[in-house]
Amino acid sequence: MRISLVHPAGSNWVPGKKDITATANRMAPLGLLSIAAYLEREGHTVHVHDCLGPRAVAEVKENARLILGTHPELVGFSATTSGFLDGWEMAAAIKAESPDVRTVFGGVHVSALGKTLLEDFPHIDYLVPGEGEATLAELAAGADPARIDGLIWKNGEKAAVNPPRTPLPDLDALPFPAYEKLPGFPRGYNLPLFSYIRFPGATMITSRGCPYQCSYCDRSVFKRGYRYNSPAYIYDHMKHLRTRFGVRHVNIYDDLFTANRPRIAELCGLLTANPLGVQFNCAVRVGYTDRELLRMLREAGCLMVSLGIESADPEMLQRHKAGVTLEEVRQTVEMIRAEGLRAKGLFMMGLPGETEESIRRTSDFVLSLGLDDMNMSKFTPFPGAPLWMTIREEGSFEEDWRQMNCLNFVFLPRGIASRERLDRLYNEHVKRFYTDPAWRRRFRDRLWQHRHSLWHMARHLPDFIAARRHFEPDRT
Repeated sequence: MRISLVHPAGSNWVPGKKDITATANRMAPLGLLSIAAYLEREGHTVHVHDCLGPRAVAEVKENARLILGTHPELVGFSATTSGFLDGWEMAAAIKAESPDVRTVFGGVHVSALGKTLLEDFPHIDYLVPGEGEATLAELAAGADPARIDGLIWKNGEKAAVNPPRTPLPDLDALPFPAYEKLPGFPRGYNLPLFSYIRFPGATMITSRGCPYQCSYCDRSVFKRGYRYNSPAYIYDHMKHLRTRFGVRHVNIYDDLFTANRPRIAELCGLLTANPLGVQFNCAVRVGYTDRELLRMLREAGCLMVSLGIESADPEMLQRHKAGVTLEEVRQTVEMIRAEGLRAKGLFMMGLPGETEESIRRTSDFVLSLGLDDMNMSKFTPFPGAPLWMTIREEGSFEEDWRQMNCLNFVFLPRGIASRERLDRLYNEHVKRFYTDPAWRRRFRDRLWQHRHSLWHMARHLPDFIAARRHFEPDRT
């Protein structure tokens, strides 16, 4: 079967403004690439259309024309909440031109909301919640929809929900993602600015699922189990990226990369004994790291370690990220930096219960840690997160799917006067971090290491200037 897999863009910045997020950080759609590789191994012809890729076009009809140009029999969309409506509009345009083309939607938004999407949105034939490789392969092979586990389909006028699919037991049985199907990969895709030294870069995921359940996190796709690739598979994956595509830095986006210590120790041993010339970044969770493990990571080529912190208000932490304390966070950051690794803190502003005092406390704590980098996302309620059921009791919520992307405040906690005030507090906090004299000294000392990021900014200077004007609306 001829299949086109589509990564819709969605709205990822400010309404009415040019979207520059991909200019600063363009990631390969790893989920789609994994499905593409799996389907090709099953004998299908697969094209990947990335609406956030370096050669992307903006208009829905033009994207539909390009997709139809591959002559698909089946078109699959993997959509986040902010990208779902773009995907649906493309599906409608495709159906208008070629009614016989079947359309299937998967991804986190589908996994969270399920059959209601099939009932409310015409032009969609199937939904695939959860893990998509095997379910989509059976559908493409022509199996009876009624017999495909993990499929939601139209049985006459009603949506039929089949039994859920058992997760793949062995992730090592999956082929490497089909990176080669992305025009311009890897140089047209870029890691977050100043997060790497070597170029070009790529991304990997080496596990699925997480046994924890933070209040804001949607686990609809991989649930709360925890499966992972073996050290040998990860090493071969990195080697594949290095030898075939020339990749020299990899960001590993696992939620719990170091949860299984023996796995990481063995991987570090492989990378140290047989270096690939590849650096990498990864994330750790408080309680899943120690000095020896961090030393192994550095010797294996790790450059920077990220740590999910979210808030410095103890009550907020207890409610939204139970099991993490501020003292443990401080000790972990100190260990990371003592072992010669860069430390990046991951925070979230605007959670239920947030106040101006909790924001000030977090801002002070961030500066006290001496972090090398920081990311502050804007809390967004997602349908599959534990908070979703009670979110409207916690404050005001504008359920605009296109803006539900962690880059816009769609939820206002009761303790903050207005969205405008929340935006201002956010901007003040971020500016405070990047104007801190201690951070600027650290950054200045590494400036030459980041010459590629500086060159990238220079090439896209008008876009970054426009973004700064939005970020600092009072700047003259």
